[in-house]
Amino acid sequence: MGYAEKRGSYWRGRYKAEAGRYATVVGADGRTVRFRTRRDAKQAADAAEAAVRDGAWRGPTAAGRATFGEYTRRWYAAQDLAASTMQNYRRHIEEHLLPAFERMALADITAADVSTWERQERAVPYAASSVKTWRGTLHLILSDAAAEGLIAANPAARRRGRGRRTGRSHRRGPEKAVTSALGVLLIAERAALLSGRDDELTAVLLMGYTGMRWAEVVGLETEYARPDSVRVEWQLYELDTGKLHRCPPKDDSHRTLDLPHWLARLLSDHVARARPTPCACHHRTYVFRGHAPANGARRPGPRMADVARRAGVSTGTVSAFLNHPATVADATRDKVAAAAAELGYTPGGGCGELAAHWRRSGFAAWLFHPAATGWYPARAPQPAHPVPLLADPWPGLPARGRGAAARAEACWLPVAPGLTPHGLRHTHKTLMEELGTPPKLMDERMGHEDGSVQARYSHITPDMRKRLLAALTDTWEASLAARRAISPGSPVATLDTLLRGSPVSPNDDGPPV
Repeated sequence: MGYAEKRGSYWRGRYKAEAGRYATVVGADGRTVRFRTRRDAKQAADAAEAAVRDGAWRGPTAAGRATFGEYTRRWYAAQDLAASTMQNYRRHIEEHLLPAFERMALADITAADVSTWERQERAVPYAASSVKTWRGTLHLILSDAAAEGLIAANPAARRRGRGRRTGRSHRRGPEKAVTSALGVLLIAERAALLSGRDDELTAVLLMGYTGMRWAEVVGLETEYARPDSVRVEWQLYELDTGKLHRCPPKDDSHRTLDLPHWLARLLSDHVARARPTPCACHHRTYVFRGHAPANGARRPGPRMADVARRAGVSTGTVSAFLNHPATVADATRDKVAAAAAELGYTPGGGCGELAAHWRRSGFAAWLFHPAATGWYPARAPQPAHPVPLLADPWPGLPARGRGAAARAEACWLPVAPGLTPHGLRHTHKTLMEELGTPPKLMDERMGHEDGSVQARYSHITPDMRKRLLAALTDTWEASLAARRAISPGSPVATLDTLLRGSPVSPNDDGPPV
């Protein structure tokens, strides 16, 4: 017998279509019929089941003549998911699924069609992991269509034990690049040199020693930066529109991250130095601000090139005067200062205020990637090229302005080829594994959940937290000592203070030097 199923504000009829499978009562247009009462839904389901027994039932293909494009648009509009998930679904559908299946009737899509489409996507070639993700979205859509009774079965489902087994290991994704504690420090220093400020030093160290996601660092508000911890409550997720969407962290992984005292001190000193103010886009105060001029923001006034022209020097010299004045000769420094005063030049005055927030692509391409690899990425019409450096002081100052490559005296060797900002999250997990951190504590810091019985019966103690923080401090001190052995100072002011100060004992409760 059929039955009625409550679906929010309406009822739908469900009936047994064949052994082991139930279908939904649909109309001539292939859409689920929404009944106002339970009685009407039950009667329609009984009638459909009687038609099945009498042999008059033609299956869902008779009603499911809606095209894939029509159904998918209706399916997408009915979803209520996180903005990032909706964006990804839309990209998968518009760029990869609709071009292949849009005009096909749902009932006409076969497993062979899906396999042919998948082979064509791999032949483009797209990464195997990407094609797998797009097929997953297709499977989800067709699974819902089957649940509504529009198709008899999901043609995107994979049957176990079918298909070639050889070569599967070659289609696995590449291993995520990670680095060491010293690598984190070197990349953080280089990123600060590339940006001309200390903010990136603190941000990269924060990601490397907490495992925070990129969007969580960008979305860290000052009220959640505590004296000994940070609370991950929000993230700023960058959508395709260019807007930053304030939303909960991925998978609702709200958590509190204990900080070693040296890192907590770095973070608090950064906030005190930067004195952040509420942004215009979210009206909230964030710990970190962007490094590039805001898009379209430009105020009238003299530019760096104007100062360079008046002083008779290069724009690179003016940039060095502004960011690293100690590297500029006294006579040149006086000449540039006089030219800036005559023109009324203020840093940033000719190119607008700093952006309120970092942008993922800009940070990765112009700060993190060159810091990790020593190379700027290819950006048309410019090919990939090494970061031009003035060799002194170590590790070198990025040469700026026109003719920078000709003036360069050195370039950076790679620290961690292939490393991405998200790779610092993998690095932190790997570092905790090396330190023998209990799995329960690692899951808490990473924002992961383990539903196993072992995890249910294990608990985090204060001593576990203290041991981890002490071990992270030992690791930091070892990396700082290794960096000091290379060169006793740094052009980055914050790091220079740490290198020239005395190491802090992990058992010392006082503030770090």
